[in-house]
Order: sequence, then structure tokens, then C-alpha cells
Amino acid sequence: MSFHSKQRRQVFQTWFAVALGVAAGGVQAQAKYPDHPIRLQVGFAPGTGPDILARTLAKGMSAQLNQQVVVENRTGAGGQIAATNVAKGPKDGYNLLLADVSAISIAPFAFSKIGYEPSKELIALSEVAKTDFVLVVPNSSPAKDAQSFMKMAAAKNGKVDFGTFGAGSPGHFGAVILGQLGSFPLEAVHYRQTGDAVTATIAGQIDGILMSTPLAMAQIKGAKVKGLATTAPKRSPLLPDVATFAEQGYPKADFSAWFTVFAPTGTPEPILQLLSEKVIAAVRDPEISKTLVEAGFSVTGTGREEVTRMIAADTPRWKSVVEASGFRGVD
Repeated sequence: MSFHSKQRRQVFQTWFAVALGVAAGGVQAQAKYPDHPIRLQVGFAPGTGPDILARTLAKGMSAQLNQQVVVENRTGAGGQIAATNVAKGPKDGYNLLLADVSAISIAPFAFSKIGYEPSKELIALSEVAKTDFVLVVPNSSPAKDAQSFMKMAAAKNGKVDFGTFGAGSPGHFGAVILGQLGSFPLEAVHYRQTGDAVTATIAGQIDGILMSTPLAMAQIKGAKVKGLATTAPKRSPLLPDVATFAEQGYPKADFSAWFTVFAPTGTPEPILQLLSEKVIAAVRDPEISKTLVEAGFSVTGTGREEVTRMIAADTPRWKSVVEASGFRGVD
């Protein structure tokens, strides 16, 4: 064997040994997973409904994984900041996202530029819960149900001032759907702060707003506003007196905000599968599930294939609503 042949063989053996070492190290790291705290990022402020969901979920996941799951609030841009951080972050199973429909199925079509591509950079692990919406109006409003609201809105001829919790939010485009169903022009009044939107509704400064069930529940039970209809497929046990839109003749007003746990694309498959199983087990735990239901959520806990199909089916609907509205935000 020539000197050069021996040299090439030594180089190959060295490279092969290094490759085996790297692979073995990766397998060993996966076998020990998780050996330090996991970050669960959520794009909403502390104390909000999604934050309550995230912290309840983190508690359940911590118990299932025997490792602490820490919630990090990355607020701003309707969840896009949190989604970007996770999509561009480490792909090691310690970097997770709890995102709602707005950051995944609405933002790509509602804004000219976002910092991530949901379909390419994020892997859905499980849909953990949904929250439906309630059409809420001031106590001073003459509307008593969905039909009377639609008639009132159509009769305004000019515009209907409809509040939202931010441009590009599910409530924003849910309002667009109502405008389409009721054939009335809609002027969206966007509020950056939840408290400002609630205050404006109570004061009668807007004609109506779509509040999530958890938020609407507190305001309606406090007799501060009226709840006319819910987008849920059946009445909420928390608001049994609020009829569904379907009951009142509007079956197409059936939208909701789903919440799903994601990991960045490139995370090892065994870790993805383990996380999916543990997330599902967490939300199906009786104590965790009870807490979420009492907070106004509908617990789902679907598997990877089912949640992937759900997002693939739901996204085109929101795309068409966004495009029909003519809205195009700059982020």
C-alpha cells in the first residue's frame, strides 16, 4: 500500500470515528431527554386566556415528563414573535410553542411579511384546546339575539362599528364572516389592549364584538354586557342561556380559535413523538382537563396526524376570509 493510500485510509478512519461519535452522542442525548427544563413560548401576556392555558398545560407536561416545563411570554404581533423565536430556535426538544390559529393560519395571508413559514418551519404535536367566540353587545343595544343584531346592522346603511382585539386576530376575521352572513358593511375598530375593548363595549362605544368564551363569561355573568350567540357547535355549560349561531339560523358562523403545541422542524423524530404523547396525556389528565374546562376551553388533545389534517383543512378557509376582506397588514 502506498503512502498516499495509507494517508487516505487514516483520514477516512478518523472521519468515520468522529461521525460515529457524533451519532452516538446524539442518540445518547435523545435517550436522556429531557434532562433539563423545557421552554414553552406563548405569544400572549400573563393573565390572559392563552397564558392560563399555557401554564395549566405546562403543569401537566411537567408531571408527565418528570421535568420542568417553563412558560415564556413572548408577547406582540399576535403571537408572531413567539412563533418566530421557536421556528428559528434550537431543534432539540427544549424549544416549544403554544400558538393559536392567528399565528399559523391567518398571519401568512393577513400580513405582508412575517418572520417564519408555519407549514415549513413548525411541526404540530397536538391540538390541546379550542375556544369559541360569543357575540357580545352593550346592555344599551336593542339587539336581543343574533337575528335582531343582523337586522339592526343591515339597517344602519353606513357602517357597523365592530370591535376586535387586534388587526389580524381571529375575532377580526370572525367579524368579517358575520358581516358576510348578515350582508352589512363593517368597520373594524381594533384595540391593542383587552381592557380597552371590554371598556368600550360596556360603554356602548361600539356596536358589538366577538369575545372568547372565557372572557365573555365574566362580563356576561357580571351583567356588564349581553351575550347574543356563540360560534360553538353546542351551548357552553358555562353560558347555557346563550344560544349558538346555528340554533339561530347561521350554521356557517362556526369558527373557533384552536391552540396547538409546535416544535421547530428538524427536531428529532423520537423526541417529537414522545412530546406529542406527553402533551396529549397532560391535557387528558382529569385535573388538568377540569381546570381548562372551568376556564372556558374545550379540551381536544389530538394526535399529530389529526392536528396536521385539521390545520391543512382550516387554513384555506381563513385565507379566503382574509382575501375577501381586502385586509393587508404590515408587520
